[in-house]
Amino acid sequence: MSCILVTGSKGQLGSEIAKISKDYPAFDFIFIDREEMPLEDTEEIISFLNKTAPNLIISAGAYTAVDRAENEKDLADQINHLAVATISKWCAANGAKLIHISTDYIFDGTSEIPYKESDVSAPINWYGETKLRGERAIEHNLIDAVIIRTSWVYSEYGNNFVKTMLRLMRERESIAVVNDQIGTPTYALDLAKAIMKIIESNKWESGVFHYSNEGEISWYDFAFAINELSSLNCAVNGVATDQFPTIAKRPNYSLLDKSKIKKTYDVIIPDWRDSLKECLQILKN
Repeated sequence: MSCILVTGSKGQLGSEIAKISKDYPAFDFIFIDREEMPLEDTEEIISFLNKTAPNLIISAGAYTAVDRAENEKDLADQINHLAVATISKWCAANGAKLIHISTDYIFDGTSEIPYKESDVSAPINWYGETKLRGERAIEHNLIDAVIIRTSWVYSEYGNNFVKTMLRLMRERESIAVVNDQIGTPTYALDLAKAIMKIIESNKWESGVFHYSNEGEISWYDFAFAINELSSLNCAVNGVATDQFPTIAKRPNYSLLDKSKIKKTYDVIIPDWRDSLKECLQILKN
């Protein structure tokens, strides 16, 4: 039986993979978080991997606090870059495959058409920089790696935009949401299923792939839909990014071109609104 190790098991993606893992009895899953394998400790990473000897690692654990990363630069780099370098070196030395999750934040957001995998990367915040360093470490160390860049992840688990909006919309009569940052949300359950489709496929094509749900919206559009589909009576007002300053800059445009993953692995990607409805139904129940 093939052993799959999933890092970041308490995060959104790790939790969704754990939820559907029972549907894949051909694999032996090991789910770990920072308690079992602290990503800030290189020796602990190597020790744990030697002990468990997985055939494939899904690297979903990451430092994702985008604003806090500007002040915790060493920690963010350790988790998003140096830990990933260690994992990829171990995979290369032990004949294991790697699926690593990266981000749209490796781009500067100045494009006007969806980003392809081959487009030039130029992060505008430290989180994006550390994720790009992690990608480059993998590409340097390991041939058998699939890197999946994704964007605007949400789910029934953890902290995310959907759950924050639901809370605010119940507490307030009106909220303001930026309307000039364009992209597409990613329902973590959809991404989890796409990852398992790649693993189950009889072909393994390494490289960088993009995945998010289908569509093109702003954060305002996303919030408006959450309000509407949840039948809440909160007024959602669109504002420009400069009215909503954050510590870390965000890309204004981070739409991802998904044609490569669809063509290579026959991945069917749901529309963002259909996936949002599904998640909201789960949260309601």
